[in-house]
Amino acid sequence: MLNEKIQETVKMQHEYFLTGETLNLSFRLEKLKALKSAIKLHENEIFEALKSDLGKSEFESYGTEISLVYSEINHAVKHLKKWMRPKRVVTPIASFGGVSKIYKQPLGTVLVMSPWNYPFMLTLAPVVAAVAAGNCCTIKPSSYSPNTSALIQKIIDETFDEKYMRVFQGNREINQVLLEQKFDHIFFTGSVKVGKLVMQAAASTLTPITLELGGKSPCVVNKDANISMTAARIVWGKTINSGQTCVAPDYVLVHKDVKDELVKELIKYKKKYFGESMTESEDFGKIIRKQAFEGLVELLDGQKILDGGRYDEKSMKIELTLLDNPALDSPVMQREIFGPILPIISVESMDEAVAIIRKYEKPLALYLFTKDKKVQRIATHHLHFGGGCINDTVMHIANGNMPFGGVGESGMGNYHGIQGFDTFSHTKSVLKQNFLFDVPLRYAPYKKKLGLIKMILK
Repeated sequence: MLNEKIQETVKMQHEYFLTGETLNLSFRLEKLKALKSAIKLHENEIFEALKSDLGKSEFESYGTEISLVYSEINHAVKHLKKWMRPKRVVTPIASFGGVSKIYKQPLGTVLVMSPWNYPFMLTLAPVVAAVAAGNCCTIKPSSYSPNTSALIQKIIDETFDEKYMRVFQGNREINQVLLEQKFDHIFFTGSVKVGKLVMQAAASTLTPITLELGGKSPCVVNKDANISMTAARIVWGKTINSGQTCVAPDYVLVHKDVKDELVKELIKYKKKYFGESMTESEDFGKIIRKQAFEGLVELLDGQKILDGGRYDEKSMKIELTLLDNPALDSPVMQREIFGPILPIISVESMDEAVAIIRKYEKPLALYLFTKDKKVQRIATHHLHFGGGCINDTVMHIANGNMPFGGVGESGMGNYHGIQGFDTFSHTKSVLKQNFLFDVPLRYAPYKKKLGLIKMILK
Protein backbone atom coordinates (compact mmCIF):
# COMPACT_ATOMS: atom_id res chain seq x y z
CA MET A 1 0.00 0.00 0.00
CA LEU A 2 2.77 2.43 0.97
CA ASN A 3 4.76 1.39 -2.08
CA GLU A 4 1.86 2.39 -4.29
CA LYS A 5 1.53 5.68 -2.42
CA ILE A 6 5.20 6.45 -3.07
CA GLN A 7 4.85 5.73 -6.77
CA GLU A 8 1.66 7.80 -6.94
CA THR A 9 3.29 10.74 -5.13
CA VAL A 10 6.36 10.80 -7.35
CA LYS A 11 4.16 10.68 -10.45
CA MET A 12 1.96 13.44 -9.05
CA GLN A 13 4.96 15.64 -8.27
CA HIS A 14 6.39 15.17 -11.76
CA GLU A 15 3.08 16.22 -13.26
CA TYR A 16 2.74 19.20 -10.93
CA PHE A 17 6.25 20.39 -11.73
CA LEU A 18 5.42 20.37 -15.44
CA THR A 19 2.60 22.86 -14.85
CA GLY A 20 5.32 25.49 -14.30
CA GLU A 21 3.81 26.80 -11.07
CA THR A 22 7.01 26.27 -9.06
CA LEU A 23 9.07 28.34 -11.50
CA ASN A 24 7.85 31.74 -10.35
CA LEU A 25 9.84 33.82 -7.87
CA SER A 26 6.70 34.72 -5.94
CA PHE A 27 5.77 31.05 -5.54
CA ARG A 28 9.19 30.10 -4.20
CA LEU A 29 9.30 33.01 -1.75
CA GLU A 30 5.81 32.18 -0.53
CA LYS A 31 6.78 28.56 0.18
CA LEU A 32 10.01 29.52 1.95
CA LYS A 33 8.17 31.95 4.20
CA ALA A 34 5.43 29.40 4.86
CA LEU A 35 8.05 26.86 5.98
CA LYS A 36 9.64 29.37 8.34
CA SER A 37 6.26 30.25 9.86
CA ALA A 38 5.45 26.58 10.36
CA ILE A 39 8.77 25.96 12.11
CA LYS A 40 8.20 28.92 14.42
CA LEU A 41 4.74 27.61 15.25
CA HIS A 42 6.19 24.24 16.29
CA GLU A 43 9.43 25.37 17.96
CA ASN A 44 8.57 23.96 21.39
CA GLU A 45 7.64 20.62 19.85
CA ILE A 46 10.95 20.57 17.99
CA PHE A 47 12.78 21.08 21.29
CA GLU A 48 10.85 18.17 22.81
CA ALA A 49 11.47 15.87 19.85
CA LEU A 50 15.21 16.52 19.79
CA LYS A 51 15.38 16.03 23.57
CA SER A 52 13.62 12.67 23.24
CA ASP A 53 15.72 11.43 20.32
CA LEU A 54 19.16 12.76 21.24
CA GLY A 55 18.96 14.32 24.69
CA LYS A 56 19.69 17.78 23.32
CA SER A 57 19.23 20.88 25.44
CA GLU A 58 17.01 23.65 24.07
CA PHE A 59 20.07 25.86 23.63
CA GLU A 60 21.89 23.25 21.55
CA SER A 61 18.75 22.40 19.57
CA TYR A 62 18.21 26.02 18.65
CA GLY A 63 21.89 26.85 18.02
CA THR A 64 22.80 23.80 15.94
CA GLU A 65 19.51 22.92 14.28
CA ILE A 66 16.61 25.38 14.23
CA SER A 67 18.60 28.60 13.84
CA LEU A 68 20.59 27.16 10.93
CA VAL A 69 17.38 26.36 9.05
CA TYR A 70 16.11 29.88 9.72
CA SER A 71 19.43 31.23 8.45
CA GLU A 72 19.17 29.23 5.23
CA ILE A 73 15.61 30.46 4.66
CA ASN A 74 16.46 34.10 5.40
CA HIS A 75 19.50 33.98 3.12
CA ALA A 76 17.51 32.44 0.27
CA VAL A 77 14.64 34.92 0.60
CA LYS A 78 17.07 37.83 0.55
CA HIS A 79 19.08 36.69 -2.48
CA LEU A 80 16.72 34.50 -4.52
CA LYS A 81 15.75 37.14 -7.07
CA LYS A 82 19.42 37.70 -7.89
CA TRP A 83 20.18 33.97 -8.02
CA MET A 84 17.33 33.40 -10.50
CA ARG A 85 18.32 36.23 -12.82
CA PRO A 86 19.81 35.07 -16.16
CA LYS A 87 23.48 36.00 -16.47
CA ARG A 88 24.72 37.50 -19.72
CA VAL A 89 28.21 36.45 -20.79
CA VAL A 90 30.55 37.40 -23.63
CA THR A 91 29.67 36.04 -27.07
CA PRO A 92 32.64 34.98 -29.26
CA ILE A 93 33.20 36.53 -32.66
CA ALA A 94 32.15 33.30 -34.37
CA SER A 95 28.59 34.07 -33.18
CA PHE A 96 28.77 37.79 -33.90
CA GLY A 97 25.40 39.46 -33.46
CA GLY A 98 24.21 36.93 -30.90
CA VAL A 99 23.55 37.20 -27.17
CA SER A 100 24.77 34.49 -24.75
CA LYS A 101 23.00 33.91 -21.43
CA ILE A 102 23.17 31.39 -18.61
CA TYR A 103 19.88 30.32 -17.04
CA LYS A 104 19.29 28.44 -13.78
CA GLN A 105 16.45 25.98 -14.26
CA PRO A 106 14.99 23.75 -11.49
CA LEU A 107 15.73 20.06 -11.94
CA GLY A 108 12.17 18.89 -11.26
CA THR A 109 11.32 16.38 -8.54
CA VAL A 110 14.05 15.67 -5.97
CA LEU A 111 14.54 13.20 -3.13
CA VAL A 112 16.12 14.33 0.15
CA MET A 113 17.31 11.53 2.44
CA SER A 114 18.53 12.69 5.85
CA PRO A 115 20.35 11.18 8.87
CA TRP A 116 19.52 10.97 12.56
CA ASN A 117 22.33 13.00 14.15
CA TYR A 118 20.98 16.45 13.24
CA PRO A 119 17.58 15.20 12.15
CA PHE A 120 15.88 18.57 11.87
CA MET A 121 18.60 20.70 10.30
CA LEU A 122 20.01 18.07 7.95
CA THR A 123 16.51 17.36 6.64
CA LEU A 124 15.24 20.88 6.12
CA ALA A 125 18.40 22.75 5.08
CA PRO A 126 18.61 20.87 1.76
CA VAL A 127 14.82 21.14 1.42
CA VAL A 128 15.17 24.94 1.66
CA ALA A 129 17.70 24.82 -1.20
CA ALA A 130 15.41 22.59 -3.28
CA VAL A 131 12.44 24.93 -2.73
CA ALA A 132 14.51 28.01 -3.55
CA ALA A 133 15.59 26.37 -6.80
CA GLY A 134 11.96 25.70 -7.75
CA ASN A 135 11.67 21.94 -7.31
CA CYS A 136 9.08 19.55 -5.92
CA CYS A 137 10.43 17.50 -3.05
CA THR A 138 10.05 14.04 -1.51
CA ILE A 139 11.62 13.72 1.94
CA LYS A 140 12.83 10.62 3.78
CA PRO A 141 13.99 11.36 7.35
CA SER A 142 15.79 8.80 9.49
CA SER A 143 13.92 6.08 11.37
CA TYR A 144 16.52 6.30 14.17
CA SER A 145 15.17 9.71 15.25
CA PRO A 146 11.45 8.85 15.22
CA ASN A 147 10.13 11.79 17.24
CA THR A 148 11.81 14.40 15.08
CA SER A 149 10.91 12.57 11.87
CA ALA A 150 7.25 12.40 12.88
CA LEU A 151 7.24 16.10 13.69
CA ILE A 152 8.84 16.98 10.35
CA GLN A 153 6.09 15.03 8.62
CA LYS A 154 3.48 16.89 10.65
CA ILE A 155 4.97 20.27 9.73
CA ILE A 156 5.20 19.42 6.03
CA ASP A 157 1.70 17.89 5.89
CA GLU A 158 0.18 20.95 7.54
CA THR A 159 2.02 23.41 5.30
CA PHE A 160 2.27 21.94 1.79
CA ASP A 161 0.21 19.96 -0.69
CA GLU A 162 1.57 16.46 -1.27
CA LYS A 163 1.80 17.12 -5.00
CA TYR A 164 4.49 19.64 -4.10
CA MET A 165 6.16 18.19 -1.00
CA ARG A 166 5.71 14.91 0.86
CA VAL A 167 7.41 13.06 3.73
CA PHE A 168 7.70 9.28 3.90
CA GLN A 169 8.81 7.62 7.12
CA GLY A 170 10.02 4.07 7.48
CA ASN A 171 12.95 1.69 7.43
CA ARG A 172 15.34 0.42 4.79
CA GLU A 173 12.51 -1.11 2.78
CA ILE A 174 11.01 2.35 2.26
CA ASN A 175 14.46 3.64 1.29
CA GLN A 176 14.68 0.91 -1.31
CA VAL A 177 11.27 1.71 -2.79
CA LEU A 178 12.13 5.41 -2.96
CA LEU A 179 15.45 4.71 -4.66
CA GLU A 180 13.67 2.63 -7.30
CA GLN A 181 11.70 5.70 -8.41
CA LYS A 182 12.90 8.10 -11.07
CA PHE A 183 13.83 11.40 -9.45
CA ASP A 184 15.67 14.29 -11.06
CA HIS A 185 18.16 14.52 -8.19
CA ILE A 186 18.92 12.61 -4.98
CA PHE A 187 20.42 14.42 -1.99
CA PHE A 188 21.72 12.02 0.66
CA THR A 189 23.34 12.75 4.01
CA GLY A 190 24.63 9.80 6.02
CA SER A 191 27.30 7.14 6.25
CA VAL A 192 29.79 6.14 3.58
CA LYS A 193 28.36 2.60 3.61
CA VAL A 194 24.80 3.70 2.84
CA GLY A 195 26.05 6.42 0.50
CA LYS A 196 27.57 3.74 -1.72
CA LEU A 197 24.21 1.95 -1.89
CA VAL A 198 22.46 5.20 -2.81
CA MET A 199 25.02 5.83 -5.54
CA GLN A 200 24.52 2.33 -6.95
CA ALA A 201 20.75 2.80 -7.04
CA ALA A 202 21.08 6.23 -8.66
CA ALA A 203 23.40 4.83 -11.32
CA SER A 204 20.67 2.47 -12.55
CA THR A 205 18.50 5.44 -13.55
CA LEU A 206 21.36 7.88 -14.28
CA THR A 207 20.06 10.15 -11.53
CA PRO A 208 22.51 12.85 -10.37
CA ILE A 209 23.29 12.77 -6.67
CA THR A 210 24.77 14.80 -3.86
CA LEU A 211 26.43 12.77 -1.11
CA GLU A 212 27.20 14.37 2.25
CA LEU A 213 29.13 11.68 4.15
CA GLY A 214 31.86 11.84 6.80
CA GLY A 215 35.21 10.36 7.77
CA LYS A 216 37.93 10.86 10.35
CA SER A 217 38.32 14.62 10.66
CA PRO A 218 41.70 15.48 12.18
CA CYS A 219 42.52 18.28 14.57
CA VAL A 220 46.15 19.45 14.39
CA VAL A 221 47.67 21.46 17.25
CA ASN A 222 51.03 23.12 16.62
CA LYS A 223 53.31 24.07 19.49
CA ASP A 224 52.76 27.81 18.90
CA ALA A 225 48.97 27.62 19.38
CA ASN A 226 47.10 29.31 22.22
CA ILE A 227 46.65 26.03 24.09
CA SER A 228 43.93 27.16 26.50
CA MET A 229 41.68 28.59 23.80
CA THR A 230 42.48 25.63 21.55
CA ALA A 231 41.32 23.21 24.24
CA ALA A 232 38.13 25.17 24.84
CA ARG A 233 37.20 25.01 21.17
CA ILE A 234 38.13 21.35 20.77
CA VAL A 235 36.01 20.31 23.76
CA TRP A 236 33.07 22.30 22.42
CA GLY A 237 33.40 20.88 18.91
CA LYS A 238 33.73 17.32 20.16
CA THR A 239 30.90 17.38 22.69
CA ILE A 240 28.06 19.08 20.78
CA ASN A 241 25.50 16.37 20.11
CA SER A 242 27.65 14.04 22.21
CA GLY A 243 30.22 13.83 19.42
CA GLN A 244 27.66 12.56 16.92
CA THR A 245 28.59 15.21 14.38
CA CYS A 246 29.97 14.46 10.92
CA VAL A 247 32.43 17.35 11.23
CA ALA A 248 33.42 16.75 14.86
CA PRO A 249 37.15 16.54 15.58
CA ASP A 250 37.76 12.78 15.32
CA TYR A 251 41.31 12.69 16.65
CA VAL A 252 43.98 15.19 17.72
CA LEU A 253 47.54 15.35 16.40
CA VAL A 254 49.45 17.54 18.85
CA HIS A 255 53.10 18.55 18.91
CA LYS A 256 54.85 16.54 21.63
CA ASP A 257 56.12 19.68 23.38
CA VAL A 258 52.60 20.86 24.24
CA LYS A 259 50.70 17.57 24.54
CA ASP A 260 50.64 17.47 28.36
CA GLU A 261 49.51 21.09 28.55
CA LEU A 262 46.76 20.45 26.00
CA VAL A 263 45.48 17.41 27.88
CA LYS A 264 45.41 19.39 31.11
CA GLU A 265 43.40 22.17 29.45
CA LEU A 266 41.00 19.73 27.76
CA ILE A 267 40.18 18.22 31.17
CA LYS A 268 39.76 21.69 32.65
CA TYR A 269 37.23 22.77 30.05
CA LYS A 270 35.40 19.47 30.15
CA LYS A 271 34.72 20.05 33.86
CA LYS A 272 33.99 23.75 33.35
CA TYR A 273 31.31 23.03 30.75
CA PHE A 274 29.70 19.92 32.22
CA GLY A 275 30.69 19.62 35.87
CA GLU A 276 32.29 16.69 37.69
CA SER A 277 29.80 14.17 36.29
CA MET A 278 29.32 14.67 32.57
CA THR A 279 26.78 11.87 32.27
CA GLU A 280 24.45 13.75 34.63
CA SER A 281 24.70 17.09 32.82
CA GLU A 282 21.52 18.41 31.20
CA ASP A 283 23.72 20.19 28.66
CA PHE A 284 25.26 16.98 27.35
CA GLY A 285 23.33 14.75 24.99
CA LYS A 286 22.97 10.98 24.71
CA ILE A 287 23.98 8.36 22.17
CA ILE A 288 21.17 7.75 19.68
CA ARG A 289 20.65 4.00 20.18
CA LYS A 290 21.94 0.99 22.10
CA GLN A 291 23.90 -0.53 19.22
CA ALA A 292 25.90 2.68 18.69
CA PHE A 293 26.42 3.04 22.46
CA GLU A 294 27.83 -0.47 22.76
CA GLY A 295 30.06 0.03 19.73
CA LEU A 296 31.58 3.16 21.28
CA VAL A 297 32.20 1.42 24.60
CA GLU A 298 33.99 -1.40 22.77
CA LEU A 299 36.40 1.12 21.27
CA LEU A 300 37.72 1.79 24.77
CA ASP A 301 38.91 -1.80 25.24
CA GLY A 302 42.68 -2.05 25.58
CA GLN A 303 43.21 1.69 25.29
CA LYS A 304 45.17 3.88 27.70
CA ILE A 305 42.72 6.48 29.01
CA LEU A 306 44.08 9.88 29.94
CA ASP A 307 40.76 11.07 31.31
CA GLY A 308 37.15 9.91 31.30
CA GLY A 309 35.96 6.43 30.43
CA ARG A 310 32.78 6.53 32.50
CA TYR A 311 29.40 5.87 30.95
CA ASP A 312 25.78 5.29 31.97
CA GLU A 313 23.84 2.57 30.12
CA LYS A 314 20.51 3.84 31.44
CA SER A 315 20.91 7.39 30.14
CA MET A 316 22.95 6.22 27.11
CA LYS A 317 25.63 8.80 27.90
CA ILE A 318 29.40 8.44 27.60
CA GLU A 319 31.59 11.16 29.04
CA LEU A 320 34.26 12.80 26.94
CA THR A 321 37.12 10.30 27.03
CA LEU A 322 40.70 11.14 26.06
CA LEU A 323 42.83 8.28 24.74
CA ASP A 324 46.62 8.32 24.89
CA ASN A 325 48.40 7.59 21.59
CA PRO A 326 46.27 4.71 20.28
CA ALA A 327 47.92 2.66 17.52
CA LEU A 328 46.99 3.85 14.05
CA ASP A 329 45.81 0.33 13.20
CA SER A 330 43.62 0.00 16.30
CA PRO A 331 39.81 -0.09 15.86
CA VAL A 332 39.38 3.44 17.23
CA MET A 333 41.66 4.77 14.48
CA GLN A 334 40.19 2.66 11.68
CA ARG A 335 36.66 4.09 11.68
CA GLU A 336 34.88 7.37 12.20
CA ILE A 337 34.28 7.47 15.95
CA PHE A 338 31.01 9.45 15.96
CA GLY A 339 30.91 9.81 19.72
CA PRO A 340 32.66 11.54 22.66
CA ILE A 341 35.92 9.58 22.41
CA LEU A 342 38.98 11.63 21.46
CA PRO A 343 42.35 10.04 20.66
CA ILE A 344 45.31 12.32 21.50
CA ILE A 345 48.34 11.46 19.38
CA SER A 346 51.67 13.22 19.83
CA VAL A 347 53.80 14.08 16.80
CA GLU A 348 57.37 15.27 16.38
CA SER A 349 56.56 17.78 13.65
CA MET A 350 53.88 19.08 11.33
CA ASP A 351 55.37 16.90 8.58
CA GLU A 352 54.56 13.84 10.68
CA ALA A 353 51.03 15.14 11.23
CA VAL A 354 50.55 15.56 7.49
CA ALA A 355 51.84 12.02 6.87
CA ILE A 356 49.34 10.57 9.37
CA ILE A 357 46.42 12.50 7.88
CA ARG A 358 47.32 11.19 4.43
CA LYS A 359 47.09 7.58 5.69
CA TYR A 360 43.32 7.98 5.80
CA GLU A 361 40.71 8.87 3.21
CA LYS A 362 40.13 12.57 2.54
CA PRO A 363 38.15 13.83 5.57
CA LEU A 364 35.03 15.96 5.62
CA ALA A 365 36.72 18.50 7.91
CA LEU A 366 40.14 19.50 9.19
CA TYR A 367 41.02 21.79 12.08
CA LEU A 368 44.40 23.44 12.52
CA PHE A 369 45.53 25.42 15.54
CA THR A 370 48.61 27.52 14.87
CA LYS A 371 49.79 31.09 14.39
CA ASP A 372 52.35 29.99 11.80
CA LYS A 373 51.22 31.21 8.37
CA LYS A 374 53.49 28.75 6.59
CA VAL A 375 51.83 25.82 8.35
CA GLN A 376 48.44 27.33 7.59
CA ARG A 377 49.33 27.48 3.88
CA ILE A 378 50.44 23.84 3.90
CA ALA A 379 47.12 22.73 5.38
CA THR A 380 45.06 24.94 3.07
CA HIS A 381 46.86 24.14 -0.18
CA HIS A 382 48.38 20.67 0.23
CA LEU A 383 45.86 18.69 2.28
CA HIS A 384 42.54 17.54 0.85
CA PHE A 385 39.44 17.91 3.04
CA GLY A 386 35.87 19.09 2.58
CA GLY A 387 36.20 22.26 4.65
CA GLY A 388 37.44 23.34 8.03
CA CYS A 389 38.78 25.98 10.37
CA ILE A 390 42.06 27.51 11.41
CA ASN A 391 42.08 28.09 15.17
CA ASP A 392 38.49 26.89 15.64
CA THR A 393 36.29 23.83 15.15
CA VAL A 394 32.97 23.19 13.37
CA MET A 395 32.05 26.86 12.92
CA HIS A 396 32.75 26.91 9.18
CA ILE A 397 29.46 25.10 8.56
CA ALA A 398 27.51 27.97 10.13
CA ASN A 399 28.49 30.41 7.38
CA GLY A 400 25.84 30.27 4.66
CA ASN A 401 28.11 32.23 2.32
CA MET A 402 30.48 29.26 2.07
CA PRO A 403 29.73 25.88 0.49
CA PHE A 404 29.58 22.77 2.65
CA GLY A 405 30.49 19.38 1.25
CA GLY A 406 33.03 16.61 1.15
CA VAL A 407 35.71 15.35 -1.20
CA GLY A 408 36.52 11.76 -2.14
CA GLU A 409 34.97 9.32 0.34
CA SER A 410 33.71 12.17 2.53
CA GLY A 411 31.20 13.16 -0.14
CA MET A 412 30.50 14.84 -3.45
CA GLY A 413 28.66 18.06 -4.23
CA ASN A 414 27.86 20.82 -1.78
CA TYR A 415 25.15 23.14 -0.49
CA HIS A 416 24.37 26.13 1.76
CA GLY A 417 23.33 29.47 0.29
CA ILE A 418 23.79 29.89 -3.44
CA GLN A 419 25.66 26.57 -3.60
CA GLY A 420 22.49 24.77 -2.49
CA PHE A 421 20.47 26.68 -5.07
CA ASP A 422 22.98 25.64 -7.75
CA THR A 423 22.95 22.01 -6.60
CA PHE A 424 19.22 21.75 -7.24
CA SER A 425 19.36 23.72 -10.50
CA HIS A 426 20.47 22.92 -14.03
CA THR A 427 22.82 25.54 -15.47
CA LYS A 428 21.53 26.04 -19.01
CA SER A 429 23.45 27.91 -21.69
CA VAL A 430 21.45 29.64 -24.46
CA LEU A 431 22.78 31.55 -27.47
CA LYS A 432 20.17 33.84 -29.01
CA GLN A 433 21.03 34.79 -32.59
CA ASN A 434 19.26 37.24 -34.94
CA PHE A 435 18.37 37.15 -38.64
CA LEU A 436 19.81 40.55 -39.57
CA PHE A 437 22.91 39.08 -41.15
CA ASP A 438 24.88 35.85 -41.40
CA VAL A 439 28.55 34.87 -41.50
CA PRO A 440 28.99 32.60 -44.55
CA LEU A 441 32.50 31.57 -43.50
CA ARG A 442 31.20 28.62 -41.46
CA TYR A 443 29.35 27.03 -44.36
CA ALA A 444 30.81 24.64 -46.95
CA PRO A 445 32.56 24.62 -49.32
CA TYR A 446 35.63 25.26 -47.13
CA LYS A 447 38.24 25.57 -49.88
CA LYS A 448 40.57 28.55 -49.28
CA LYS A 449 38.83 29.36 -45.96
CA LEU A 450 41.29 27.71 -43.52
CA GLY A 451 43.69 30.63 -43.46
CA LEU A 452 40.91 33.08 -42.81
CA ILE A 453 39.38 31.08 -39.95
CA LYS A 454 42.81 30.69 -38.35
CA MET A 455 43.24 34.44 -38.49
CA ILE A 456 39.85 35.06 -36.86
CA LEU A 457 39.83 32.29 -34.25
CA LYS A 458 43.49 32.13 -33.18
